[in-house]
Order: sequence, then C-alpha cells, then structure tokens
Amino acid sequence: MDKQLLFICFLTFVIHLIGTLAYSVRIAGIRTKRIAVSLALFSILTLVSRTSNSFLSPMLAKRVESNLPGHGTLDPLLTDFRWLLLAASVATLAGAILIPTFQRVFCRAVVHFQVHRSVPKLILHAFFKGGLSYVRDVASLPRAANVSNARKGHGVSLRITLLNVAAMALWTVGVFAALYAGVLDPSVRVTSSTLSSIINGGATVAMAVFIDPHMSGMTDDVVEGRVSEAQFRKAVVWLVGSRLAGTVLAQALLVPSAILIVHVARSL
Repeated sequence: MDKQLLFICFLTFVIHLIGTLAYSVRIAGIRTKRIAVSLALFSILTLVSRTSNSFLSPMLAKRVESNLPGHGTLDPLLTDFRWLLLAASVATLAGAILIPTFQRVFCRAVVHFQVHRSVPKLILHAFFKGGLSYVRDVASLPRAANVSNARKGHGVSLRITLLNVAAMALWTVGVFAALYAGVLDPSVRVTSSTLSSIINGGATVAMAVFIDPHMSGMTDDVVEGRVSEAQFRKAVVWLVGSRLAGTVLAQALLVPSAILIVHVARSL
C-alpha cells in the first residue's frame, strides 16, 4: 500500500468513524437533557467529516485516472477499493468501541458549553485545560451486558434494521462503484461518476425518511420517560451493528454496482 492510498484510507476512516459516533450524541443528549445543544456541537465534527470527503473524492478520482486501461491494470484498482471499504468497516467497528468513552466526553462538553456558551473556549478547554486527561479518566470499553441484552429482542424493528443495512451499504459503495465503473468503461467515466449521486441520494432518502425520524422519535420518548434508556441503548447497538453489516455488504456490491452503473451510463 503506497502513501497516497494510505492517506485516502485514513480519510475514509475519519468519515465513517464520525458517522458511527453520531449515535452516541443522542445518548449524551438524553443524559444532559440538551439534545439540541448536543446536535449543534456535533456539527463541528460533521464539518471535519465533510472536509475529509472533499479531499477524498478528487484524490481517488485522480488515482483512478492514473490507472485507466493503457496506464495500468484493473486488479490493483479493485484492490484499492477493497482496502477503502475495509477501512470503512474498521472505522465503524472502532466507532462502536469508542461510543461509551465518546458519550461521556461529549456530555462534559455539553455541560461546559451550557456554562460558557463559546465554542472556541470549549476547544481550548478540550486541548489545554484538562480535557485530554479527562478522556483518559473516563475511557472505557462497551459493557458486555449492553451487547448481550441486544440479543434479547430488537431495540428497533427488523424493518428499520434491514433498511439501515441496505442504506449504509449503498451509501458506502456509491462513490467507489461509480469511479470503478469508469475504469470498466473509460468511454463513460464522466457519466458514471455523476451517477454516484443517485445511489447516495437513494441511501440518504432512506435514512432521512425512515431511520433518522424513528431514532429522533425514540430519543424524545426516552426524555419523556415513555421508553427506558436501556431500550434506547439496545436500539443503538442494533443500529451500529447494522451499520457495520452494511459496510461489509458493500464489499459484495462493489463490482455488481459498477457493472450496473456502466449499463445505465451507456443507455443515457
């Protein structure tokens, strides 16, 4: 693995790590009773994810262009995409492990912001006034009980779980499949690259219409006492697990999706 691919894998890792940690923000919002503030503060990390994505796409496109037929072979490029999808799965697993620690740290960040109402002060406190030592003090692994309890029935419905698997698989593979489609047929590579927005758009619609509203409603139910926090944690375990399953499924969808994109691009 060369340095360029390693950096692209790192960007992919950051994007999916932040996406997974988003689940812990709802837990922090429930504990602090400051859901709006929690979501607002998490938008700072979302900016990091979007910035990573803005670097990821052109760097990956350049790598593909440098290895089109006539400049290289297809197998190394397919291997590159496999590595990137593996980075997405590893990041999701890492995010799942970090959720207990992150939600504790995020709870403290929310409380600090409520007092000082300043993001710059919050950032300074995090890095220079004991924030890092606090991370060390509260660091912990997920409790085995939370994982074992998830086996006793779904925290969310089977329909939502399967939708999350499908949505995450499509969202994860979308850009990669579109770029690889351009490798399979360079004559339609520009058209193929634009079709990634359709795949990602479908995944985004599924999450926005079905998954996010369900979790938002469940979050409010916990705050109002209609649903227990234990039940909500079970839902988070199922959704994180289905997210991981989606990134793994993306490996199987990569080549078929690229072939389908080629056919669609040719027919336009």
